[in-house]
Amino acid sequence: MATIIRNAKSSNDWTVNELDAYNISIVSEDCVTFFGTDILPLPDHHHDLINKLTANEMEDDDSYLAARYMDLATNRVPDEESAVVDFVMQLLHTMGYATRAAHRDLRSRKAIDFFICGEWKDAKADVCVMDGYKVLLVVQEDKCHMQVVDPNAQLVAAAIAAVQNNNRMRSIVGSDVLDFKEMAGIVMIDTHPTFFKIPVTKELIQAVQRGQFPSTPTVVSMHLPTLPRPAECVREGMRPLDNRRIIIACFEVFKQFVKW
Repeated sequence: MATIIRNAKSSNDWTVNELDAYNISIVSEDCVTFFGTDILPLPDHHHDLINKLTANEMEDDDSYLAARYMDLATNRVPDEESAVVDFVMQLLHTMGYATRAAHRDLRSRKAIDFFICGEWKDAKADVCVMDGYKVLLVVQEDKCHMQVVDPNAQLVAAAIAAVQNNNRMRSIVGSDVLDFKEMAGIVMIDTHPTFFKIPVTKELIQAVQRGQFPSTPTVVSMHLPTLPRPAECVREGMRPLDNRRIIIACFEVFKQFVKW
């Protein structure tokens, strides 16, 4: 793959070709391998979201909003941007990914500077969890309903750009840059998530910046939640309660990887 032509591309233009060009592969892992445990606890708050099917049944405001945005994300309006980003923002808030105590924020459609092949491009994450200037989590919507895209490759590019950006800001404030960071990522197709752990090394960053093939492969870990009806998992998403409990438990244990 060292002979593949590498061009300066924004993250939204990345495909499997760019993954091959930078010696990146994605490997699917089971629950134990990915999370390090087969015990996926449900959160001890917002019980309405776990136990009540529809938004109108819920008394808790955050659960109600998460369920309401879930409905909007599932029922798209033709020729209109989906509500998936709105749903993810509310779900991450409800799940405690961004709190005042942790000094974390949620950003939607954030542009991140991306230095690739000697040129400045941009990476656009549909949702980010931020700690000050640091990007801790990137979320990419699968926009296959609008155009042919490769959301997994787009997510990997956004993760590399995020580590570039975080290290650049660390150097500005006088902190040491990191030679390795495992970025947390999620791809959403409607209300159905796939979870990613993306190892970003100094070698990979330099290869992308210079448009070169890194000798060391980068192996991205991916976990697709195991749901009761696999053939219907994308169509159903988080609407059925049995699916919802499994996915919410995955979001809960995934918090351990959202750090700097």
